[in-house]
Amino acid sequence: MDLKMFLDIPPWEWSPEAGKMFRKALKDRRADPADRLIAAELAGDSVVIDDAMANALLAVVQNAAEPEQLRAKAAISFGPALEMAWTELDEDRESFVDPEIVPITEEMFHDIVESLQALYRDTNTPKQVRRRILEASVRAPQPWHEEAVRDAYGSGDQEWVLTAVFAMRFIRGFESEALASLGSADPEIHFQAVVAAGNKELDAAWPHIFALVKNDGTEKDLRIAAIEAIAQIRPDEAREILVELADSEDEDIADAADEALSLMETPPDDEDDEDESIN
Repeated sequence: MDLKMFLDIPPWEWSPEAGKMFRKALKDRRADPADRLIAAELAGDSVVIDDAMANALLAVVQNAAEPEQLRAKAAISFGPALEMAWTELDEDRESFVDPEIVPITEEMFHDIVESLQALYRDTNTPKQVRRRILEASVRAPQPWHEEAVRDAYGSGDQEWVLTAVFAMRFIRGFESEALASLGSADPEIHFQAVVAAGNKELDAAWPHIFALVKNDGTEKDLRIAAIEAIAQIRPDEAREILVELADSEDEDIADAADEALSLMETPPDDEDDEDESIN
């Protein structure tokens, strides 16, 4: 069956058989390559991921005979489940406080974390796959991530720098690197720096990011990221312009401002994390 139809259907409206179809495509190396890519992309959604799906994804990532693009797609799909699992770990980072909330088991979580680290450290793993592994695995921060992000940022390779700046939003430290990246001429790195600065509540980033919000000529996705960031950095000062933007004729900008205002009124423990990925 052509899996393209699932791209146009919200996950909560997927048929009960969606997960089985994704797993079948991932396991069948004779299946349509386009369908396998779609399956790898969608398999990480909380509606369908479980231990069986995670094992199917991991088998693809670990298989050097699989196409690089497919392995990379499968790797990044672990991001949401890892982030959800990380937020439910107890203080010892071993067991889930509420296992019913997490779609994968503790054993599967630790298996994914360890397997992705081993694959990342294997220099035979293709660059694109290693980038996606780092981008997914930082959702559940581990001791090795700091060195990996630092090496990626200092590599001089723009793709690795992009991955590093994306990862900085999840890893402690790297405040100076995130601030420096706000001056990048690369629009993707600049975008990720805005998000990282917001997540880290970097006060020194306020003038730059506030200017992006005020400028009607700022590219829309960047402006939306900046709107979210100013609400995190200086919520009291951000309120006035957010209220103004909530009445914007641009529905996307108005919605972003409304959401930022709403989150400013929500206790941190009640906030929902959103998944993002990069190119």
